[in-house]
Formats: sequence, structure tokens, C-alpha cells
Amino acid sequence: MAVSTTPKAKGLAASYYYAKDLDRATKFYTELFGFEPTLAYPGMVSEWTFPTGETFGLYKPHDGEHKKGSGLMFEFDDIESAVAAHKGHGVEFEDDGKIDETPVCFMAFAKDSEGNEFMFHKLKT
Repeated sequence: MAVSTTPKAKGLAASYYYAKDLDRATKFYTELFGFEPTLAYPGMVSEWTFPTGETFGLYKPHDGEHKKGSGLMFEFDDIESAVAAHKGHGVEFEDDGKIDETPVCFMAFAKDSEGNEFMFHKLKT
């Protein structure tokens, strides 16, 4: 049997979205997460590392080109309260913040200040 020598990824370093306006997007996510970025390069990068070790960041391309991102899920202990509170702070939700239920979780679909799509998420326990 042949053994593969192709290097394998050992983990996910970070998840990033592009930002058209880095200051505006940094303010949006600072309010969403409730803490300041743990790393910042003004005009280029803002990054938050959660207590559990995951890292999320924003990047403003030098050429100004913006590519919309989607697919990230941010975990909340109380998704109902989180959706209600963040709607009050101007987060745009699909279906007015309707929370969808799946066999394993609850999700609400939202957009950030840059048009990137993400989800509020709550695993069923």
C-alpha cells in the first residue's frame, strides 16, 4: 500500500470576510461579539480570537475589490435573545429574524454592514 507524502492541513487558522469599509465593519463585529479585536492593522485587518480559540477576521484588499462572503455560523447560548438584541442594534436578518429549526440546531440568517452573509447558531443539547 502506498503511503501519501502530501502535506495535510492541521487545522483552520482563521475565517475571514472582506470589508469595503474596515472601520464600519470592525464596529459592526465589535458590537456583535461584545469585545474589541485581538489583532488590528489599521486600514488592512481586524481580527477577533474567541476564548475557545477560533479566530474571525476582516480584510480590506489593497485594490478595493470586495467579494461577498457567506457561510460562517456564530454560536449563541440564547439565540432568541441574541436575534432580538441585535435586531435592535440594526443587524439585518432574513425573514425579520425568523429562527429556523433543524434536527440538530437553530439558525437565523443575517447580513453584516458589508453585505456578507452569516448565521446566528445554537446547537440543540
